[in-house]
Amino acid sequence: MSLELSPSVKYGLNFFHPVMMWVLLALSFYAAYLGLKVQRTRNAQGEEKKELIKGRYNIKHYQIGSILLALMVAGAIGGMAVTYINNGKLFVGPHLLAGLGMTGLIAFSASLSPYMQKGANWARATHILLNFALLGLFVWQAISGVQIVQKILTQA
Repeated sequence: MSLELSPSVKYGLNFFHPVMMWVLLALSFYAAYLGLKVQRTRNAQGEEKKELIKGRYNIKHYQIGSILLALMVAGAIGGMAVTYINNGKLFVGPHLLAGLGMTGLIAFSASLSPYMQKGANWARATHILLNFALLGLFVWQAISGVQIVQKILTQA
């Protein structure tokens, strides 16, 4: 049994992954902002700390990070699925390989959460380092993804 999608559906699917990833990139910058607020709260003292705690940045950061993990993994799988559906193969190149690396980085980063909750500074430092590397790769992915979308648009 084979499911054949209409050409217009197949063409439209090309744009779901890029739009989703741009939204996730923006969400990633927000998560970074929240992470910096968590760090600032951790280092603050007195009245400033009391005020920062009211922002519940740690809870927001954890929640946004969880959403990012789930949607980034789904987006990576979805991007590969759409490429395969439309082309019958994956294009192994820098965009795919960096995307797979990003998927690994976010999973590794999220796996450090239990250690950070127990106060392990090595886990916190590693989490921050991985996430800034992830953010850098993500920006590059967004740029290379635009080039791929432009190629799809010119072939239509």
